[in-house]
Amino acid sequence: MKPHNGILHTITLFGSFSTLICCALPALFVTLGAGAVLAGLVSAVPQLVWLSEHKGGLFIFAGVMLTVSGISRYASRNAPCPIDAEEARACKRLRRISSGVFYFSLTMYLTGFFFAFIAPYLMR
Repeated sequence: MKPHNGILHTITLFGSFSTLICCALPALFVTLGAGAVLAGLVSAVPQLVWLSEHKGGLFIFAGVMLTVSGISRYASRNAPCPIDAEEARACKRLRRISSGVFYFSLTMYLTGFFFAFIAPYLMR
């Protein structure tokens, strides 16, 4: 795995995590009857309101990053690992970790997308 791929996967993870925080976390708190917890969280971290106000751009950014990350993973899926046994193990371990981060990010993105754009219409 190239060094810039690690940075790309990290940015993707944080982009997806922010979609989860802006949209899925508040919906979860309200669903569980913890509206007071959400109010306390928003007063302690007012940036959450900014994330919710700009959720369209946030989801576009995270979606683009996930797409670029997925293309990068696909393009390097058959890249050879080093011949040295120790480096080959590290290479394979990093590929597994990278794959896990990607699918975890995708799951967070889809969860946030559901709560931000689909669930409000189902509640009507």
